[in-house]
Amino acid sequence: MSKNTWVAKARFDSPVGPLIAIATRRGLAALSFGKEGMDRSGLAAVPDNPAHPVLVRTARALAAYWRGPGKRALPEVPLDPAGTDFQQAVWRALREIPAGETRSYGDIARRVGRPAASRAVGAACGRNPISILVPCHRVVGTNGSLTGYAGGLKRKRALLAHEGG
Repeated sequence: MSKNTWVAKARFDSPVGPLIAIATRRGLAALSFGKEGMDRSGLAAVPDNPAHPVLVRTARALAAYWRGPGKRALPEVPLDPAGTDFQQAVWRALREIPAGETRSYGDIARRVGRPAASRAVGAACGRNPISILVPCHRVVGTNGSLTGYAGGLKRKRALLAHEGG
């Protein structure tokens, strides 16, 4: 989804810092930590509108997440992230990882049918435009080590701890 289809944005406070959400007519295009992990060009032209239906649903999902995700599902938010077919497949696989659990890059590569593509999975995780709701923070190294995260390893640790992982 190109930036010119962004129709609304909102800022949300969270225990791990401010989040910026951007909506298209079809769904949530981005949810990022402040200035990190987002191409900000064109963002100033997007109207602030926390009452936009997609952003209202995003706020509800985030509120439910911060109350304690446990094993229950979060309220559904329509998603509209821009990405290649491979990235989209990785991001769908990330959404299947239950809260409180982690998977390795290799696990995700096998899940999307590309068992030798663990580095490409890492790159797709790094380009994930929707933090928390597309939980790339649940992906770890093969040995369980915490590896890169667009929001920073401190936030990754905090999110995993919040989920009980």
